[in-house]
Amino acid sequence: MFQTLANAWKIPDLRKKILFTAFIVVIYRIGANIPVPFIDIPGTGLIDSSSGTTFLNYLSMMTGDAFNYGTIFALSITPYINSSIIIQLLTVAIPALERLSKEGEEGRKKIAQITRYMTLALGLLQSVAYFIYLNSKKYVLYTGKDIFPQVFQALVIIAVLTAGTTLVMWLGEQVNGKGIGNGISIILFAGIISRIPTEMTMLFGVETNGYFSRGGIYYFLAPFVLVCYLLMIAFIVWMDNAERRIPVQYAKRVVGRKMYGGQSTHIPIKVNMSGVMPVIFASSILSLPPTIELFVSSKIKEDSFWETFFGWFAPTSVVYAVLSFLMIIFFAYFYAAIQYNPTEMANNIRNNSGTIPGIRPGKPTAQYIEKIISRIILLGALLLSVVALFPTLFTIITEAILGEGKGMNISLGGTSIIIMVGVALETVKQLESQMMLRHYKGFLD
Repeated sequence: MFQTLANAWKIPDLRKKILFTAFIVVIYRIGANIPVPFIDIPGTGLIDSSSGTTFLNYLSMMTGDAFNYGTIFALSITPYINSSIIIQLLTVAIPALERLSKEGEEGRKKIAQITRYMTLALGLLQSVAYFIYLNSKKYVLYTGKDIFPQVFQALVIIAVLTAGTTLVMWLGEQVNGKGIGNGISIILFAGIISRIPTEMTMLFGVETNGYFSRGGIYYFLAPFVLVCYLLMIAFIVWMDNAERRIPVQYAKRVVGRKMYGGQSTHIPIKVNMSGVMPVIFASSILSLPPTIELFVSSKIKEDSFWETFFGWFAPTSVVYAVLSFLMIIFFAYFYAAIQYNPTEMANNIRNNSGTIPGIRPGKPTAQYIEKIISRIILLGALLLSVVALFPTLFTIITEAILGEGKGMNISLGGTSIIIMVGVALETVKQLESQMMLRHYKGFLD
């Protein structure tokens, strides 16, 4: 990877793109540290570190702690991600959107425009919800009874947050056009990676975090966690590159005076074909009950059903781990079903005079591809679950060994690592393709 970056830096055109991308990241990180007017959040942040895996923790992770400290980029790119997911799902359900997706470049531009409008609507909705939460926690400056200051304060906060998420979306699109890599992924990567120094400080350097003050086994656990992170990164790289190749043989055919076909190729099926999306879906849904608990915690009685119910969704709960495991597998199948259509793949092979060796064309080919994809999805979902659930399982195991309340909580979860490694690999591959393209151009010239 470092060799690829060094080689890309030597090419003036690519160097400009890398510098432009770095400039956009710097702008994003500056905005992520500028506070919203009329908000006064303490230095410890908005979210209690003991609140577990609530939706607020999830948002803070996705925004690089901008959400935690009430900055102008507090919502970051999450409204755009949610909008993209919704539009992608609606493309399958709504025929008009499906037709647009098949109309080439013009259709993609129209879908992108619809996605932007939905991002603005979701950003406005989330800004209102964020303001209501801040107001309930008394983190807004004016708390008097006069109507005009209250309305003006609310409008300014909501407008700044909505404008912030729109600006982040625009910055991502600028990277797509003038930089290197996927702009939205780069911004997401920058937000997550900005948390690493804090995580490492908590894990190794600060005595007040409670790990070293307890002594004993914690001196061993902290380096062990770092080794596990490195192994997880290597595992994700291997999983991202792994694929199942379905062989395809094309028959010879004569068109005019030329002969086409007669070659062997393959259809690559990635083991992790759904990427990090199943983990994001599962995390979002399972974090909703703890988030609801934040608003009703004062009304919950001890030893009641609701206290037990919300306890199931704590990060150290076995029920949480099991539900997360099952939901990751479910969403892996669901998301892959949207991306891959075995019948359409079989028809494309037959229309191009191709066959899978030993399989008859038509329905038998579709059934064969469906069986292969189903097995690959299960394997990929199981591997993805291992990485995503590592922090939860590690906390459960350390609590079982050291006692309740003494487990080692790892806040930089498997989802963050999968996103970071995936974006890094995607960017490096794009750099390699850009260098290869320029190499061919130079050769032809």
